[in-house]
Amino acid sequence: MPLPPANKLADPKTHLTVRNATLADVDAIVALSKRVYEPVNMEAYAPSAVVGQINNFSQGQIVVMVGEVLVGYCATFRIAGKYALKPHNWVEITGNGYASRHDIRGDWLYGMEVCVDDDYRGYRIGQRLYDERKKLCQSLGLKGVVFAGRMPNLARRIKKFKTVENYVDQVVHKKAKDPVLSFQFRNGFEMIGILEDYLDEDKQSLGYAVHMKWENPNVPAEDDKPAKKYGVSMPEVVRVATVQYMQRKISSFGEFLKYIEYFVDVVADYKSDFVVFPELMTLQLLSIEDQELSPFESIEALTKYTPRLKEAFRNMALHYNVNIIAGSHPTRMENGRIENIAYIFLRDGRMFEQPKIHPTPNEVYWWDIEGGSSLRAIDTDCGPIGVLICYDSEFPELARHLADQGIHFLFVPFCTDERQSYLRVRYSCQARAVENQFYVVMSGNVGNLPNVANMDIQYAQSCILTPCDFGFARDGIAADTDPNVETVAFADLRPEALLTARNSGTVQNLKDRRHDLYRMIWKGDRVRPIKNSGQ
Repeated sequence: MPLPPANKLADPKTHLTVRNATLADVDAIVALSKRVYEPVNMEAYAPSAVVGQINNFSQGQIVVMVGEVLVGYCATFRIAGKYALKPHNWVEITGNGYASRHDIRGDWLYGMEVCVDDDYRGYRIGQRLYDERKKLCQSLGLKGVVFAGRMPNLARRIKKFKTVENYVDQVVHKKAKDPVLSFQFRNGFEMIGILEDYLDEDKQSLGYAVHMKWENPNVPAEDDKPAKKYGVSMPEVVRVATVQYMQRKISSFGEFLKYIEYFVDVVADYKSDFVVFPELMTLQLLSIEDQELSPFESIEALTKYTPRLKEAFRNMALHYNVNIIAGSHPTRMENGRIENIAYIFLRDGRMFEQPKIHPTPNEVYWWDIEGGSSLRAIDTDCGPIGVLICYDSEFPELARHLADQGIHFLFVPFCTDERQSYLRVRYSCQARAVENQFYVVMSGNVGNLPNVANMDIQYAQSCILTPCDFGFARDGIAADTDPNVETVAFADLRPEALLTARNSGTVQNLKDRRHDLYRMIWKGDRVRPIKNSGQ
């Protein structure tokens, strides 16, 4: 929608509101960052980075609204002073912009972004956001706010002042003005030092930043007690179910739905929050035919079922009050591509799609399946989740991308024909659970479909996996099934246990990553290097 003129705030019917950001604001936040940064040749936020910020610490992300228009954004996360108060750079301290280093026990609030629409300057929106930061810091009982402030005038004034240190000194003593630093000093922030190579891409600041802090006056400086845990909004226990599904010949679409609904009904009776079905489960529909179809005929037949499948699964999710990860379904897309799609149906009626990123050689050979290119965390009533289809779980970069977006549960529908194929997926999923410190739920097919191409035999042992540490199942297995029998496995999983492991576990894989040495950037979803025009 077009932006209203700034003077519309004079209209008493138009209100300026400050509130926490939600996932519904992601597109508007990205659009705001484009309006603010692209005119000065800086990259806008990636949607997945904003998703990560909100999922990792929803309480710390704040927006300013004028009516329905988002005109300001502030991003923060909690972190220990031993990291925030020593020299650092932007990529390593923020986890490449995802706020993935958020620590629920962190005693300092780190400010990584303040972004204000130029059309609404003059309404002290930046001031309001900084005030909200201080309020949040005080409400959480944290020691203070710390950040690195840019110097957008430095490059064009360095000849006059000779050195960065002299420039900053002149601003400190009010002999020179800087639009960012002067604002920070007026707001009670004090300088810790100058950070060199904080952000090399920040040409206006020559890569430098001023390391600044504001100390919470309500917390004595010598008070080193751990900060209390506030602002973590998630259920205490999430019950998940995995269906190890038997592939058998059927005579109609209605018979297929009868089998599926049976399992949804069962897990609903056990009050499960999630149920996951296997990859390529819908190939069972091809057994309705009396003869084996060609690859082209198979895809066309499956695609025709897609609307009915979506309607049926959505109705079941609503009727049985359970979130359904409906395996995967090969489909010819509107652009002619054939993709292997996982459909996710939430019990509030929403539906999501997650394409398989890496088709296997068999999928390419039999059905000419192509890999998708999108991978996003999905917001649910039990926290953010992710889905990787079978082979995708063997690529650690994908799971790490989802971890950066703040997921707690990874669902992996799989389809493997024999034991060694299954074990590749199983061992990979266990590794993903350990290195990302989240739960992984696997669901596979058993049985056989003799007249369906590439579904002759199946091997599966579905399971629910955890990190390997105190607070979890002894072997990192919350639930397991017997191989090659149709069954359901359940587990009660505690999101709080993940947060404890990530922040104070025997090992802390996410926290201990060397962001100064390596990072993962999703093509077409790159995090912009310049984060703050007035940080």
